[in-house]
Amino acid sequence: MKVPNPGNTPSLVNARRRINDSKVIKCNFKLDAKLKKIGINKKYFVKTYGCQSNVVDGQNIAGILENMGYSPAPDILDADLIILNTCAVRENAELKVFGQIGLLKKLSKKPGFIFGICGCMAQEENVVNRIVTKIAHVNFVLGTHNLYELPYVIEEVVETKKQVIKVYSKEGDIIEGLPIIRVDKIKAFVNIMYGCDHFCTYCIVPYTRGKIRSRDKADIIQEINDLIKQGYQEVTLLGQNVNDYGIDKKDGYLFINLLEDVCKTKITRVRFATSNPWNFNKQIADLLLKYKNLMPYFHLPIQSGDEKMLARMNRKMKIDDYINLVKHIRKTIPNVAISTDLIVGFPNETAAQFNNTLKLFNTIKYDNAYTFIYSKRSGTPAATMPDKISTSTKQLRLAKLNELVRKYAKINNEKFLNQVIEVLVEGRSKTDADVLTGYSPEWKVVNFTGSAKVGTIARVKITSISRFSLNGVVV
Repeated sequence: MKVPNPGNTPSLVNARRRINDSKVIKCNFKLDAKLKKIGINKKYFVKTYGCQSNVVDGQNIAGILENMGYSPAPDILDADLIILNTCAVRENAELKVFGQIGLLKKLSKKPGFIFGICGCMAQEENVVNRIVTKIAHVNFVLGTHNLYELPYVIEEVVETKKQVIKVYSKEGDIIEGLPIIRVDKIKAFVNIMYGCDHFCTYCIVPYTRGKIRSRDKADIIQEINDLIKQGYQEVTLLGQNVNDYGIDKKDGYLFINLLEDVCKTKITRVRFATSNPWNFNKQIADLLLKYKNLMPYFHLPIQSGDEKMLARMNRKMKIDDYINLVKHIRKTIPNVAISTDLIVGFPNETAAQFNNTLKLFNTIKYDNAYTFIYSKRSGTPAATMPDKISTSTKQLRLAKLNELVRKYAKINNEKFLNQVIEVLVEGRSKTDADVLTGYSPEWKVVNFTGSAKVGTIARVKITSISRFSLNGVVV
C-alpha cells in the first residue's frame, strides 16, 4: 500500500500547518512475494528511544520486518538490519542516537548490511540534513507518518544501493491494520490518537508527530478485545494529550466516553497517559468509583509552578485551578497517586519563579515527578528566547527539586506499610531470582516473595518501603 508522495524531506514550516485533510486508511498489509523474501535468513534489531508512542512504533516496525521474512537478532551486533527508532524531545536523546550511529559505522562494511533511522528525529530538518551531508553509512531515513512504507524503502535500498530519505511533512493519516510484535504479554500500549495541536513553546512533538488525529472508537475497542483474547491483563491508552481525543471528529464522542467504553470491556486494568491538566475532565475521577478496572493513578504534567513561566511555555493552566483539580481528585479517590513533569531552567527563569515550582511541589506532595533541565529544540519558539541562566544554576535547581521528589516519594510510600494491596505479577526481579515484581493499582513498583503466577493479580502485604518501591510477601 502506497500513498501519494508529498515530499521526501522534512520541513518544520510545512509540519506546522494544520489542514483537515487526514484520513483513516484500513490496510490488510499484504506484501507481495518479492517483499516477503527480502529478509529470509536475515536478522533485524530495532532499538527504541523515548516515549510509549515510540514503543508502539517499534512494535509495528518489528511486525513489518517479520512479515518480510526477517527474524529478531539476539544482539545488535548480530543483525543484518538495524533500525534506530528515535526520540527528539530532549537534546540528550539525540546525542545518544548520534553516538550510536557513530559506533555502528563499522558494521556498514558487512555484506548486505542495512542501517536505518526512523522516529521523531527523522522529522527534524537539521537531523536529516546532517545525515544526508555527513553520514553516508545510514542507508535510509523514514518519518513518523509513513512507517507503513518501510518494506518499499528497504527494497529501494537493496536495489539502488543509494541512501533513501522518505520523510513526509504532512499532517499524517491514521493507518489501521499494521502488524505488531509485542514483547510484553501482560501489559499493552494502545494508541487512541496521534499528534498534538497545543504547540507548547519548548516542544517539538507537534512538528514531528503532526496534528491531532483520533482513531475510531470501533478500532480501539476491537484492538483491546483482541488483547483480552490473547491473555493481556492491562492496557494503557496513549495520546500526546488523551483529553483531546475526539475533538477533531466533532461528533461529541470524547475521551470520557471512550474511557468508559474501554472500562466496560473485560480487561483487568485500564490506565491512560498523558493528560494535559488544563482540559482534564473531572468526571474521570467519578469513573474510578464506578469501574474497579480503572486504576487510581494520574500523570498530570504541570511543567512549572509559576504562571508567568507557564504563559511563556504556552501552557494554559492556572496554578489555583491545578491545585483545585488535584484536591477534587483526591477527595473523590483518597488512595489516588499523582505524578507530574517539571522543567527547570526555562529561558530566564528567575529564582522566585523556580521557588514557585518548589512551593507547588510542597503543596501537592507528588508521588513521583519526572524532572528535566530545559533542552533547546531547534525550530521551536523557545529556542530563540534569550537565556542568561548559567548551566551550574540550572543544575543546582534540578538537584534541589529532586530532593523534594525523593522526600515525598518516600512519604507517599509509607502509607502502604502493613497494607495488603493487589499486584499485577510481571515476572522475576532482575537482581534476585527469588523475588517477584509487579505494579500496584497506584503504579507503585512492588517486589515480593511467595508463590504467585505471572500474569495474575496477587495480594501482597507490604512489609517495608523505599523511596521508589514497596517490598512485601504474598498473603
